[in-house]
Amino acid sequence: MAARRIGSRSKPAVVGIPRWWVHQQMRAAGNIRPGVLKWPKRVLVLVALLLLGPLSVLLFGNLDLDTDWRVANRASSGLAPAPARESAALIQVYGARAYNWRGAFAIHSWIATKRQNAADYTVYQAIRWEKPVVKAQRGPADLFWYGAQPDLLLERRGAGVEALIDRIEAATATYPYANEYRLWPGPNSNTFTAYVARQVPELGLDLPPTAIGKDFLPNGRILDHMPSGTGWQVSLYGLLGLGVAREEGVELNVLGLSAGIDFGKRALRLPGVGWLSVLPGGLQAAGVDPQPAPDSSRRPGR
Repeated sequence: MAARRIGSRSKPAVVGIPRWWVHQQMRAAGNIRPGVLKWPKRVLVLVALLLLGPLSVLLFGNLDLDTDWRVANRASSGLAPAPARESAALIQVYGARAYNWRGAFAIHSWIATKRQNAADYTVYQAIRWEKPVVKAQRGPADLFWYGAQPDLLLERRGAGVEALIDRIEAATATYPYANEYRLWPGPNSNTFTAYVARQVPELGLDLPPTAIGKDFLPNGRILDHMPSGTGWQVSLYGLLGLGVAREEGVELNVLGLSAGIDFGKRALRLPGVGWLSVLPGGLQAAGVDPQPAPDSSRRPGR
């Protein structure tokens, strides 16, 4: 048998490994690699599409990008009834655009309660510069958030509200991130509001997709109830997740940017925008979804 000449162009065999096996693995790698390379591109395209919402709000929304926070409006918006005129027990949840450019992406949310015949509201919220971050303070329920008009997200009044207030107070005391705050992906003010809502599912709170941080599940969980308590969600530290619920509909979260379909409201859930009506009879504008108790009446001008 003639010996192979040095410098031959034929591919040398790997010692101990059959040539056919090497060729098979090379063909398999060649078939897999193009598909694998497509995934990062698809993810980048998806993120770019999700960013169109915040970008549109930043360019065309009513954001105040000039006022210094030290002189920004922190007055009452007039949405909450004065305690002197409203004797019934009351629970309200508010959300307002975050300060400056952050408002294109997210809201700041808080919970206000008033017991029967109480002279003041008690406002519960997580604030980054407070230590501990969770603050319970008596005062107006409906303050502007550094120039941003608050929206009433939920209202409960009437029978059973006193018991719900007891449970809200208890949930506030057990919040696991009382000394920790991160704007993104959480824990932040929306993480706190969502935590309380999960502990008191009777509220049925549906936080808007602009409540970045609501999907940051406590104690490293990856599976939990949606904030409304009407469904379930899978979430990886608020960065990637999927939720399905009767109240919220279907919602996908990528890097804190949430999008989905809200069948009950007949609206899209869009990052930066909030709720956007797509069918007649749905929401007329994005961002506000008051959820009054069956026996409550909507105030004039809402």
